[in-house]
Amino acid sequence: MAVSAEVQAARDKLKAKFENVRTGGKGTARRTKVVKHQNHTADDKQLQAQLKRLGANAIPGIEEVNMFKEDGTVIHFNAPKVQASVGSNMFAISGHAENKKLEELLPGILNQLGPDNLMNLKKVAESFASQNKAAGSSDNDDIPDVGENFEDVSKS
Repeated sequence: MAVSAEVQAARDKLKAKFENVRTGGKGTARRTKVVKHQNHTADDKQLQAQLKRLGANAIPGIEEVNMFKEDGTVIHFNAPKVQASVGSNMFAISGHAENKKLEELLPGILNQLGPDNLMNLKKVAESFASQNKAAGSSDNDDIPDVGENFEDVSKS
C-alpha cells in the first residue's frame, strides 16, 4: 500500500516532534509534565497567623459587605467572615465576592450610599426616568376609557 507524499510528510513531522521528549534512548518512556498542585490551606494559615499577630478579632453577625467602586459597580460579599483590628485600622473580609451593578442592589442599599455615590445614583435615576418615558405611552393602554359616568360602564 503506497502512502501519499502528503501523509508521509505529516508522519515525519509528527515523529520529529516526539523525538525531543524522550529522556533516554529509543524505547524509553516519554517525559511527563509534572503538575505541581498548589495548597491554598498553607496560604490561609499564613494569613490567619499574620492577622493574629496584628491583633485582629472576628466580628460576628455581619450579613453582607458592600464595597462601592468609582465606576458604579459594587463588590458584594454575602455572609462574609470579617476580622478587624481597630488599633491598626485594619479590616479583613473573606468569603465569596460578586461584582454587581448598583441597580441590582438598589432597594436595600440606599441607606449604605454616601455622598460620593450620589452621582452614580443620579445616573441610575436618569436611566429609569428615560425607560419610563419610553414605556409611558403603553401604560395608558391598560386603563379602559370610562367616559363621563363610570358607574354605567361598571354595570355593563
